[in-house]
Amino acid sequence: MNEPAEVLLAAPRGFCAGVDRAIEIVERALAKFGAPIHVRHEIVHNTYVVNDLRAKGAVFIEDLDEVPPGATLVFSAHGVPKSVEREAAARGFRVFDATCPLVSKVHVEVAKLHREGYEFIMIGHKGHPEVEGTMGQLDSGIHLVEDVADVARIQPAQHDKLAVVTQTTLSVDDAAEIAAAVKARFPKVREPKQQDICYATQNRQDAVKLLSRDVDVVIVVGSPTSSNSTRLREVARKLGTDSHMIDGADELRPEWIAGKARIGLTAGASAPDILVRQVIERLRALGAVSVRTLDGIEETVKFPLPKGLRLDDVAEVKLAHLR
Repeated sequence: MNEPAEVLLAAPRGFCAGVDRAIEIVERALAKFGAPIHVRHEIVHNTYVVNDLRAKGAVFIEDLDEVPPGATLVFSAHGVPKSVEREAAARGFRVFDATCPLVSKVHVEVAKLHREGYEFIMIGHKGHPEVEGTMGQLDSGIHLVEDVADVARIQPAQHDKLAVVTQTTLSVDDAAEIAAAVKARFPKVREPKQQDICYATQNRQDAVKLLSRDVDVVIVVGSPTSSNSTRLREVARKLGTDSHMIDGADELRPEWIAGKARIGLTAGASAPDILVRQVIERLRALGAVSVRTLDGIEETVKFPLPKGLRLDDVAEVKLAHLR
């Protein structure tokens, strides 16, 4: 770094209420029932979080065949298809559902409109567990589009009762562009009463848009599998600001920030604050002299936990201390 540099922190950044809730569900299950606790898919898409919970006794699986009889099973924050719910119930597992309530809201809407005879167009990324979970709420009648070109290719059985749903972690701008193409082809399409893209995703993207105007480079803390983190990097790049995503401080390359006077730093909704602090220390070691947090929305959302995870008073205090 050739000159003193300033680090600007986006606000909000890092954990959202859905991620906090999902991690706490696993930690409480471990505290109450003991290890191992089986989790279908990564509880959230962050390497640090997954490794930390694995060290505490969480076992991450993809197939329920990997779960022994009588085990405690947690569904990840991304949600699961109905077939997985049915299989877990049939096998008699003790199940705690860590699906983000905002994803569950989409599932409820799909079920309601399906009963009214609707087909669905889902805007999302093929193979993402949230998309698989939402599309798996139905046996048929839900069509995935990943971009505007896909809109021209889908062939719903009817056009009068069509509804749009979206993956909650998409780029707000990209989703709006695809939704407009859907509306142009299917003028009667029913759009969500409230935007499916979650408040935390939108807030973090809005914060990056503000951050990108004031910095020379944006560093996003997040894992490669994290959709919302990837979208933050893309948002910055679309605004013409150089941007890089890292899983941790050790991935930060000095040449990215060499000669940069202002370095922007943010974190995806599944990235813990400890990683941000470690990146700040790395930036200081490389010559950054000050850190300043930009003004932004203060998030106060908190989601309730599933029943059955209350601990005794001693364990509650211990868990609170760990968190």
